[in-house]
Amino acid sequence: MADNIQRGEEFEKKAEKKISGWGLFGSKYEDASDFYDKAANCFKLAKSWDKAGSTYVKLSNCYTKLDSKHEAAQAYADAGHCYKKTSAKEAISCLEQAANLFLDNGRFNMAGKYYKEIAELYELEQNFEQAIIYFEKAADIYQSEEVTTAANQCNAKVAQFAAQLEQYQKAIQIYEEIGRQSLNNNLLKYGVKGHLLNAGICQLCKGDVVAITNALDRYQEMDPTFSGTREYKLLVDLAAAVDEEDVVKFTDAVKEFDSMTQLDAWKTTLLLRVKEAIKAKELEEDDLT
Repeated sequence: MADNIQRGEEFEKKAEKKISGWGLFGSKYEDASDFYDKAANCFKLAKSWDKAGSTYVKLSNCYTKLDSKHEAAQAYADAGHCYKKTSAKEAISCLEQAANLFLDNGRFNMAGKYYKEIAELYELEQNFEQAIIYFEKAADIYQSEEVTTAANQCNAKVAQFAAQLEQYQKAIQIYEEIGRQSLNNNLLKYGVKGHLLNAGICQLCKGDVVAITNALDRYQEMDPTFSGTREYKLLVDLAAAVDEEDVVKFTDAVKEFDSMTQLDAWKTTLLLRVKEAIKAKELEEDDLT
């Protein structure tokens, strides 16, 4: 490991010597880029991730001088992947540089890929506001390139975090749109009931019983098979419990569904919000009587 670090530092010195020395402009940056690439590989082998990351940034700068935009972007991406091991902030900075360069170079799918990676890093950091921004950037690119599945995956993440941040209407619109798109695709058709369930849970969080009822009618029109699903029955039962302000009925409906299909943490969190809202209304009414 120490040997690799030493070799990496030697290659790095050779690169810097080339840049600072005399020679044809293009030639010296080409030679330096070769040395920086070898140095970065040595640092990676030594698992010296910060050194590898900073060397890939130097490599990217060489490629920029040579007007090799694709290689410059890829070097920034390599730097980002090294920094992922040590610093989310540095990784995000490098991956954004990579994504922007790929975008400028017309490599849209590559740009989308790295915006998505940035969003995932923000997700790990629990920074959902920033995660939304970068998942939206990735989704926009995938949609423009008609990579529908990848766009839907990114948009579903946007909806998930929007709901967690209590931006329920935004989440509803996204889940409904994904559901609508999925109806026309034989491979995605089976997932429609899940998207409509998510939209319905967000409707429940808003606490507007009329809006919930209207939404369920709309979902039935969108997908006539939806009314025969357990997801539809759950939403109908929960809407009735919200309307009647009946916590026991609400809890029983959730338990019945969960016994057959386990609810994930996101759904459980949102349904607990609805349950707490019903309890709060009960307490308000008790105070008034």
